[in-house]
Amino acid sequence: MTSDKIRKGRKFDQVLNGARLVFLRDGFDGASVDDIAREAGVSKATLYSYFPDKRLLFMEVAKTECRRQADEALEVIDQTAPPRVVLRAAAERIIAFMSSDLGQGIFRICVAESDRFPALGQEFYQSGPLLVRERLVGYLSAAVARGDLAIDDLELAADQFAELCKADIHARLIFGTGECCSPRDKERVIAGAIEMFMARYGPKA
Repeated sequence: MTSDKIRKGRKFDQVLNGARLVFLRDGFDGASVDDIAREAGVSKATLYSYFPDKRLLFMEVAKTECRRQADEALEVIDQTAPPRVVLRAAAERIIAFMSSDLGQGIFRICVAESDRFPALGQEFYQSGPLLVRERLVGYLSAAVARGDLAIDDLELAADQFAELCKADIHARLIFGTGECCSPRDKERVIAGAIEMFMARYGPKA
């Protein structure tokens, strides 16, 4: 199940947009091929001609959505802004996607299908988390050059911040320990991630 199995054509984007709406609304398990075809305004035969497997369609939607969010993050984040401002914006996006139905669906599918489709997780990582990592590294590099941060290993620092944003929330989502997550829960994690990151990498006196 890789992108080379996808046949693109005149209604490809139409199918993808319809699928995105349904997956965001119903999640992976709740989305039916009939609903997707109806939302996209195409026949089931047309849908299957592009995507013979619902998982393949879901992953294409996921990759497209991740690229879109990464591009939006690059546009809205001021590369010259103070670290706390940029880190908060990054944390809010990471947590919002991680706790969304689409984000949870991607994670579950990557884990469930890892044996049969080992390239699946790599495809998602390259289209989503890797892009976010690269954009964060770019900002951190500029911040270090300005003297706003003191970091020797930029890639490690970016990875550490992403992991700090998962504290408590990721585990609760995976194990289904209850409704997750309230605005208060998210703010607690975001504030903690920023404070811990700045305590480690803030400019030294």
